[in-house]
Amino acid sequence: MIKKAVITIERKAEVLERIGLSRSTLHNKIQNGLWCPPVSLGARAVGFIKHETDELISAHINGYSQVQLRQLVSKLVSERKELLGVRNDSI
Repeated sequence: MIKKAVITIERKAEVLERIGLSRSTLHNKIQNGLWCPPVSLGARAVGFIKHETDELISAHINGYSQVQLRQLVSKLVSERKELLGVRNDSI
């Protein structure tokens, strides 16, 4: 039996409140590969996958280096593609 994963999406405001960073700092982290990019929820809305945010918060608490964070982000984005069954160029 194939187990289906439950995916929870958090809006950007929720994520910012959880991590205590500004919008610009979050965008800089995304641009630098230190945070997973959001997923599109529509024409003008994005959200973040909750378990990815949870793992990244844990990594920060555990003192991951920038290299380790980039590796984790890469792993999470790859898993996202498999989890959602999406082509590589769509995310």
